Amino acid sequence: MISASLQSPTVAIAGGGLAGLAAGCALSSAGCRVTLFERRPYLGGRASSYQHPGTGEIVDNCQHVLLGCCTNLIDFYRRTGVEQRIRWYDHLTFLEPGGRASVIRPSALPAPLHAAPAFLSAHCLTLKDKLAIGRAMTALTPSLPSERGETFLAWLQRHGQTAQAIDRFWKTILVSALNEDLDRVSVPYAAQVVRESFLKSAAAGRMGIPTVPLTELYNAAGDTIRARGGEVQFRAAVESFRAQESDVSITINGQEQNFDYLVLAVPFDGLAALIGHSPDAAPLAHMLDRFETSPITGIHLWFDRSICDLDHAVLLDRTIQWMFHKSKLIDARGNTGGSYIELVVSSSKSLVEKSRGEIVELAIRELSDFFPAARDSKLLKSTVIKEVHATYSPVPGVDQYRPAPQTAWPRVFLAGDFVATGWPATMEGAVRSGYLAAESLARIANRQAGQFLAPDLPARGLMRLFP
Repeated sequence: MISASLQSPTVAIAGGGLAGLAAGCALSSAGCRVTLFERRPYLGGRASSYQHPGTGEIVDNCQHVLLGCCTNLIDFYRRTGVEQRIRWYDHLTFLEPGGRASVIRPSALPAPLHAAPAFLSAHCLTLKDKLAIGRAMTALTPSLPSERGETFLAWLQRHGQTAQAIDRFWKTILVSALNEDLDRVSVPYAAQVVRESFLKSAAAGRMGIPTVPLTELYNAAGDTIRARGGEVQFRAAVESFRAQESDVSITINGQEQNFDYLVLAVPFDGLAALIGHSPDAAPLAHMLDRFETSPITGIHLWFDRSICDLDHAVLLDRTIQWMFHKSKLIDARGNTGGSYIELVVSSSKSLVEKSRGEIVELAIRELSDFFPAARDSKLLKSTVIKEVHATYSPVPGVDQYRPAPQTAWPRVFLAGDFVATGWPATMEGAVRSGYLAAESLARIANRQAGQFLAPDLPARGLMRLFP
């Protein structure tokens, strides 16, 4: 029973990233009085934007995209009324140095064959590469492989993949999706990405890109919580908590407050410091200690003229992996005649120790290999944003250390992309964790609306034959 059964239970949420926002929106819809505490002056966590002091521009900390298979993230956008601020694409453009393009898009063929015609006509892969990829896809189609401690690179080599198939297809897709190198990615993680986004259905692989800065997207979640009687407090760091039988006491900026329940929606490295060293915390602390992180780097460049007509592209054979033409993607920017480009490097270990100048020089040199106009354009300003601890590394065996939403403290719950959701460290995984924490809390608090998790996108075509 809740501490005051005739009143709405009070819930404190530590962290204003996607996990905390998803939990807050779900619980407020179930009648809880939510107070969300965020240590920064804006929402979104690692998927946020802010006015960069060096450029005066509003920049995302890194470009974030979603796929059609991200059913809970899409549900979250619907809950908060921002689903129309996502622009959807049904194709991917792969660019080789020199500018030759291969466009992968679905056809009328049933899944998992829907992309086969475009794939077979792609210039960036040889026939030998395509046959090898087809064999691997056939092996992944029936079901997810189990965890055996093998890396996905070893699995690919064991399944006869060519070096170019690995570099131009598997690496391009999976390093971006999982933010880790293939020789450190577990087979089930990689297989899930392939099956959910490429094989299951054409709708599952559609790519969505926000048309507004990320924090503007997630401010709507804060508005949703407030509209249901909740509160959002900025520059308010939860420093510690004390779980008791009847409530939870938390300390925010040196001040103690009491709530019926607490959701800890902070990154795993921050959570380790928050839970302390009590005997109750020891098992969770041991699990968190087994996680490693991997970096992402976003490179923002402003040119005096347009350097290309594409909205986005995958860039092959170079350090930079993705190009997003923000001048075309962000609605509010309009047509200024210039180009605002964001380049993304996932698992950017080679860039962590490099200076901003070195990274910008590298980026312009490589960008010019694909878009010659960049070579003749004037760079007006630039910045580099490094998320050194962007995500946890999906190494073989890490799943056994991902904690459940429930904790040793009955009134305290966990949310975050590291929680055991069945998904890797993505925005979808973060939202799922928030919904799972909300479901667990709602059951204990005797709330009626205790089911928040959205169902997976159903398989289509021939994929309906497989589990």
